[in-house]
Amino acid sequence: MKHLFLLGATALAVSMASAAFANDRYAERPPVVVSPDLSAPWVMQLGQQPGKVVRRQVRQVRQQIPAGVQVQPYATEPRFDQRYAPAKRQAQPDAQRTAGIVAPAPAKREVRRQIDPMYLPQQVSYDGPHKPGTIIIDTKQNFLFLVQANGEARRYGVGTGKPGFEWAGTHKVTAKREWPDWRPPAEMIVRERAKGRVLPVHMAGGPENPLGARAMYLGSTLYRIHGTNQPWTIGGAVSSGCIRMRNEDVVDLYERVKIGTQVVVM
Repeated sequence: MKHLFLLGATALAVSMASAAFANDRYAERPPVVVSPDLSAPWVMQLGQQPGKVVRRQVRQVRQQIPAGVQVQPYATEPRFDQRYAPAKRQAQPDAQRTAGIVAPAPAKREVRRQIDPMYLPQQVSYDGPHKPGTIIIDTKQNFLFLVQANGEARRYGVGTGKPGFEWAGTHKVTAKREWPDWRPPAEMIVRERAKGRVLPVHMAGGPENPLGARAMYLGSTLYRIHGTNQPWTIGGAVSSGCIRMRNEDVVDLYERVKIGTQVVVM
């Protein structure tokens, strides 16, 4: 009987506690006041005094500047990094002219035309009076002929004297040079200087030399049969009297010609 009484009392106590806990779950509690300074530690936001604002303490950190280094402050805060500024537009020619500025004309490029295939080396028929081994230069048609046996000749395209520098005559090859030096005559230096072009007194042989890869000197004159660093001029009246050939052609002729060969310029 005693045990039944204890069990009943225990059950009654449990039921009453459950009812109290249930009532507490839905009962109103005082609001939790959180500091508006949300950067403060959360424990400080939930301080003991409701409604008190807890502000974060900002530490002052001193900048350590190495000895001997001076820091120059900005006079004014920089507004824009000029590295990223758009490029300035160039003024149009009309605007420049209006402002009194005339833009320089673009440099003219040298026009390099292709050589006409007719001026490439060819074997042709020859029935003239000159014996094999003779060189004949036609300054009207801009051809050089090396007379061969059996009524043939080897024909090359050449560049000849421009107007005022034409000449005709018969000479012999008196010297041969591979990659010859160039010493412009004094009168040529003066003439070209008047045009605004300064010629060197001496230029060593090489690919940039106007005499090209080979030269054959004619008599005691200043005229030569020589190569060129301007092969696109072959077939024209372009020289100061010399006979100009492509480098590959003058090398070929050079191997076929001996000192003493007769040269007829027509």
